[in-house]
Amino acid sequence: MRALIERHLAFTRAQSPPEDVHALDAAELTAAGVEFFSGRCDGKLLAIGALQRLDAGHAELKSMHTAEDARRWGLGRAMVEHLIAVARQRGYRRLSLETGSTEGFAAARALYASMGFEVCGPFDGYVESPYSTFMTQEL
Repeated sequence: MRALIERHLAFTRAQSPPEDVHALDAAELTAAGVEFFSGRCDGKLLAIGALQRLDAGHAELKSMHTAEDARRWGLGRAMVEHLIAVARQRGYRRLSLETGSTEGFAAARALYASMGFEVCGPFDGYVESPYSTFMTQEL
């Protein structure tokens, strides 16, 4: 898992300046209030994603990443569907996310939009940045 988390961090760091990289590292993914999930096929780790509790009614989708050789298989969509279902089970009323605004994140933004997320302003301490896109949906 650490290798896929590190690939995710390397990708985000290549797309954004340090102050605009909001991906969680392995230690942060084990913190209280964070639930980490993985997707596997034949035992091989192919996708990761997490939910971070912001408050009793609001969670953030974090650290979404699909292994490069498994992209376009629908794993990202399956992970987001799973995270939305878990968020509903936990009683969250809103699910938000921050993703990059550069071309490297275009597929992620399109996926989130196709799943009902809408562009919004910064939330939970984030600030406006040309490198960030904020999205949210009511559950």
